[in-house]
Amino acid sequence: MLMYAVRRVVISIPILLASSFIVFWLGTLSGNPLTPLLLRNPPPPQNVLDAEAARLNLDQPLLPRYLSWLGGVLRGDFGPSVVSTQVIGDELAARFWVTMRLVILAMVIALVLAVVVGVWTAVRQYSRSDYAATFLGFLFLAMPSFWLAILLKQGGIDVNNILGVQLISTIGAESIPPEQGLARVVDIAGHLVLPTTALALISYASWSRFTRASMLETLNSDYVRLARAKGLPRRTVMVRHALRTALIPLTTVTALDMAAILGGAVVTERVFQWRGLGDFLLESIKLYDTYAVASWLLVTAVIVIAFNLVADLLYGVLDPRIRYA
Repeated sequence: MLMYAVRRVVISIPILLASSFIVFWLGTLSGNPLTPLLLRNPPPPQNVLDAEAARLNLDQPLLPRYLSWLGGVLRGDFGPSVVSTQVIGDELAARFWVTMRLVILAMVIALVLAVVVGVWTAVRQYSRSDYAATFLGFLFLAMPSFWLAILLKQGGIDVNNILGVQLISTIGAESIPPEQGLARVVDIAGHLVLPTTALALISYASWSRFTRASMLETLNSDYVRLARAKGLPRRTVMVRHALRTALIPLTTVTALDMAAILGGAVVTERVFQWRGLGDFLLESIKLYDTYAVASWLLVTAVIVIAFNLVADLLYGVLDPRIRYA
């Protein structure tokens, strides 16, 4: 198992390097960082534009710019920003945890619901609960993430207005007051309710369908029938034999959907004014901040690669044939 994990880590290194060059190249195509200066009326003198271009390394070819930016990534500053007072690395670090607590909590909720509902509907195939779960699943799949987020936000505002108290927060993380202790935890949890729900429901809808289909296929397999014929308890057959195998496709789908979840987080953060990585990306695009956009893309690429690496390791835990191969 250790050698399997080492091999997967070694394979991920060239993938990450290739991803870093691709995201930097895409970042350079996102716009001209001098555009905000050129749009001023009157525009600044040419010597000011030349000095800013030199500060941002725009006077260099693509490959030297990439190597200079990669050195900045290794140092932790992620290169110069259009905003001269902003350090991209510090801004990313501050916003990274804001986004990850939203994404990870949403994934945990979505996975728990998907496994529970998927197994329940597979065991009770064609029952009323199966039809109800199928209807809700396709309903959430058909909803655009931004529309669902707006509905939940407006619903939270209506509840607050009706009850006359601030039970559900619909504003962003930048408005959280600096309380300490339990009050701080409760306030953060209140701000997490609606954006987490919006992000979790979309993922749950597709993951529950995969779980149901995988569980149905597993329940009809020969080794599960053999386990039943040997007289093993129903709980042992369901959990140890059927569910463990059925989780392998769900692990693959979850890892592959990580990029989509981060994309959904961008929309969710904008709707709920959640100052995380998604808000940072939109602000950077608005300012034509090439290095900031490339840095965001690199961070998300690292997250996606890391989750796929975790999925590869989980295959060895769920399937002994992979572990001993």
